[in-house]
Amino acid sequence: MNIISFIIYCVVVTFTPGPTNIVILSSVHHFGVKKAMEYVCGATIAFGLLLAASSMLNRILAGVIPNILSIMQIIGSLYMLYLAYQIYKMGSTESKPTSTANFVSGLLMQFVNPKVLLFTLTVIPSYVMPYYTSSASSFLFVMIITVIGFLAFTTWVVFGAVFRRFLQNHQKVINTLMALFLVYSAIMVSGIL
Repeated sequence: MNIISFIIYCVVVTFTPGPTNIVILSSVHHFGVKKAMEYVCGATIAFGLLLAASSMLNRILAGVIPNILSIMQIIGSLYMLYLAYQIYKMGSTESKPTSTANFVSGLLMQFVNPKVLLFTLTVIPSYVMPYYTSSASSFLFVMIITVIGFLAFTTWVVFGAVFRRFLQNHQKVINTLMALFLVYSAIMVSGIL
């Protein structure tokens, strides 16, 4: 397993702007850090639950369809390339969502967030299952990814105003770097290199 590629993929996907991170940023500005952290707790629990469900589903599918891992690695690589493109072309004119910042809305947002759903369905079969077969190792990676997600969400809370200004001022450079990191991760997962 290429642990560097795994960590880069997890960090890029969880730290880059997406529906959850944008709502967190908005929540900090509109409702304060305490309410935003309630939202973060709900989002983190849902993220972990989705990862665990994905891990179990992928293990069942791997037993039923032997070549599913190769297929999921290809899908994961294509998804990473799609994300890279989306991040690269992101504009600074995206509107900031308004939402109630609480635990339940953070929990529910993850279950309807396409970025999170696609990430959780691809990260375990792309990075973990080809190298680790035990349930314990899957659980460990689910926990590691969940912690990375929590750190990403918390970063958006702690550095909300500063990070937002920085992103707006240097958006093209940051988007390009994040997109390149995702392209690297996609290449590593696909097995081309």
